[in-house]
Amino acid sequence: MPVLAVHNLTVTHGRRPAVHHASFRLAPGGKMAVVGPNGAGKSPLLRAIAGLHPPAEGRIEGAGRVALLPQAAALDRGFPLSCRDAVLFGLWAEAGAFRSLAAPERAEEALAAVGLSGFARRPVGSLSAGQFQRVLFARLLLQDAPVILLDEPFNALDARTVEDLLGVLRRWHGEGRSILAVLHDLDLVRREFPETLLLAREVIACGPTAQVLSAENRLRARMMAEAWAEHAAPCARAA
Repeated sequence: MPVLAVHNLTVTHGRRPAVHHASFRLAPGGKMAVVGPNGAGKSPLLRAIAGLHPPAEGRIEGAGRVALLPQAAALDRGFPLSCRDAVLFGLWAEAGAFRSLAAPERAEEALAAVGLSGFARRPVGSLSAGQFQRVLFARLLLQDAPVILLDEPFNALDARTVEDLLGVLRRWHGEGRSILAVLHDLDLVRREFPETLLLAREVIACGPTAQVLSAENRLRARMMAEAWAEHAAPCARAA
């Protein structure tokens, strides 16, 4: 059985589809990139799988417990929060304050695992973009979920941070976790991800990366993006 199966999924904003009748499967221990033009529905897809955006149609099977890393730009770093508390918040959201308060040493171990030893008391507002992304990876480590969803995890990061965090992904994959990551760097996708989902609101192709990222498929995705109308009619099949 696949760890994740998406069937005929439609995700809408005001009944206008962000993801339109998408179907694909991610095998247990799979490592799949999600690529596509801007506005293709990549972030709404991950939010739907994480249970944060109810589908208008279709179903998601086998996801179980998931951990989502959202885009860093969507997170407020102005709140006075230490790195340790930011990591522990991953447990707070799932199991409440008692579990979080009982795990400060685990949080510090997770910070050390992403290269932030000694950062536990540092406020997140004082961190660089790369350091903050490491904190978010440490939070995922603490959540210990079998399915990991990453939304543009390497955007605007320096090369050293990207390589360090790729090492964390490789370790997760080696542990048998399933990874679904929204990415823009196609060279990185070709190098690191054996499977790819090409999305342009609809699924253009899904499977082995070299086949999915063919020139023909990428052209088709770009043409579909250019044809999108800002005020198109609502999806007739959406509830």
